Amino acid sequence: MAAPLPIAWLNGEFVPLAEARISPLDRGFLFADAVYEVLPVYDGRPFLFNAHIGRLERSLAAIGMASPLRRDEWITLFDELIARNGGGNQFVYVQVSRGAEFGRNHAPNAGLLPTVFAMASPLAPLEDAVRASGVTAVTHVDERWKRCDIKSTSLLPNILAKGAAARADATEAILLADGFLREGSSSAVLLVRNGVLCAPPEGPEILPSTTRALALTLAERVGIPQRIEALPESALWQADEVLLGFATRGVLPVCRVDGRPVGCGVPGPIWSRLQAAFEAYRDAVARLPVDQEA
Repeated sequence: MAAPLPIAWLNGEFVPLAEARISPLDRGFLFADAVYEVLPVYDGRPFLFNAHIGRLERSLAAIGMASPLRRDEWITLFDELIARNGGGNQFVYVQVSRGAEFGRNHAPNAGLLPTVFAMASPLAPLEDAVRASGVTAVTHVDERWKRCDIKSTSLLPNILAKGAAARADATEAILLADGFLREGSSSAVLLVRNGVLCAPPEGPEILPSTTRALALTLAERVGIPQRIEALPESALWQADEVLLGFATRGVLPVCRVDGRPVGCGVPGPIWSRLQAAFEAYRDAVARLPVDQEA
């Protein structure tokens, strides 16, 4: 992954990322008492802004916090951060912790000032090799907590799963629990069977993915049938196509899982149609104000 861009935003100020500092008593540092979001940026414009900030607001509400900024203030922050880092294609990482207090208290004191941090990194284009050959994945036991719908910074099980994928020279770890498919360690997972796009139902077991939601919307627009249902592990091995949804990479085709080929072992026709629809949608909304994008 490319190095992050040089300018960050921390608690109301733009600062060189290398000089950004927080207190070691910050609850995000001590307890992972924090949530985060990742927004792709195309041609200097945040993509799916309402979906991402809406999810950030829901995550904050779930841990008993209000958003520290209004949506128009988030837009102003992101626009300035993106511009100071040169515009173009980037992705923005934003994190909100409950803040710092003097001491290490499991139960937070009232009235803490949240710590708000944002930085940007280059957004790489979809590689020709992925278009031609797809990516690989491994399966992994889902060892996460029971509120995966909250985009918390408490990501140790995800990191361990991603590490297992990296050691297998794979792009992603697909998480399985109690015989059912959940999601990837940092992605949504969709399956294609007999031309139908299938996804597990949303709930506390998975994060409500903005990329998955867009993929399902675009599938409907281009006439791809879809089904939302619990997907047993066996469905993964019977799938004609396996797709991963990443905020920073769009929808990627998986052509091998645990060393076994998926379908014909190359990116399939449903992925090709979704990728074309994604690129057309991205271009179509490029000149819309970010807060007006559905």
